[in-house]
Amino acid sequence: MVVLDPPQQVATSNPIVGVHTRLTDEVEEWKIQRTLRMVREMGSPWVVEYFPWPYIEPVEGEFDWEHSDAVVRHAENHGLTVIARLGWVPAWARPPARQQETTLTTLDADRYDDFAAFVAAFAARYRGRVNHVIIWNEPNLSFEWGYRPVDPQGYVDLLRVIYPRAHHANPDVIVLAGALAPTVEPEGSAAGLNDLVYLERMYQAGAAPYFDGLAAHAYGLISPPTASPAPDVINFRRVELLREVMVAHGDGHKAVYVTEAGWNDHPRWVNGVRPAQRVEYTIGAYEWARQRWPWCACVAMWAFRYPASTYSYHDYYAFVTTDFEPLVIYLEVQAYTQKPPADTSR
Repeated sequence: MVVLDPPQQVATSNPIVGVHTRLTDEVEEWKIQRTLRMVREMGSPWVVEYFPWPYIEPVEGEFDWEHSDAVVRHAENHGLTVIARLGWVPAWARPPARQQETTLTTLDADRYDDFAAFVAAFAARYRGRVNHVIIWNEPNLSFEWGYRPVDPQGYVDLLRVIYPRAHHANPDVIVLAGALAPTVEPEGSAAGLNDLVYLERMYQAGAAPYFDGLAAHAYGLISPPTASPAPDVINFRRVELLREVMVAHGDGHKAVYVTEAGWNDHPRWVNGVRPAQRVEYTIGAYEWARQRWPWCACVAMWAFRYPASTYSYHDYYAFVTTDFEPLVIYLEVQAYTQKPPADTSR
């Protein structure tokens, strides 16, 4: 086991700054430790991390907590607040007769109880240490819903099964629903469903009592963070439209957690921006949310560091190289979090 660093706390001028780490496939514990140390040194109090069900319960009823324990241990030691994204489906929980037709994102309704049991086990094990859990990821995309037609009612049924069991395991747990992908896919699209429509359908299906906060994704693409939102536009402030749906259904008291966001500076990707723009837009988004979104608990940018290169445009979301070299975006955000917050009283 790697020796823990001396216990630390995050020093930051903006308490909603966050990043989405990619420790899921990080094998060596020292790399987990170094990643989370660098997150803290950047001034980010929040970290979103994925804890896949198949990795922790590969055999029904047999749990392997070694990797997740290491992530939680080092995050806690560096004073970070972890938001745990829970999802995927182990082979034993997928229909044997349909193994060739199903994927890691295929969860049939007759297995909702099994997933709820996993969520409860996770909530109980990390009670007092990890108090935020995201239920599933981007269920409004067919790819993330087992390559099936998306189903807001089915997702709400899943929340209905999970919510009481998670709270029984940890009364302080904050169950986050949604993690909706920003998309303008129309009704009947094979790819998915508009996130605004999907959230409305969730409420119509009775979702309100079964989640404590909304997880949302807020990619800026080529637009600055100040660009106005519109139903037919994908940009950072699209989250404000999701917020309007929540308020319209009496959920204004619930916080929004932006668990994925960001800009990409790949030089040849159609949705990329210049590196200087990425810095400006990223810091601008953190600041916009701090000043103008009192209902927003955190903004976690994708993605802090990849364990290995993807050899694609995805690498250009990173803040740190695979070899732990800080990129300019890291250094600029670090400089931002160490300055006093801007005076907004005038």
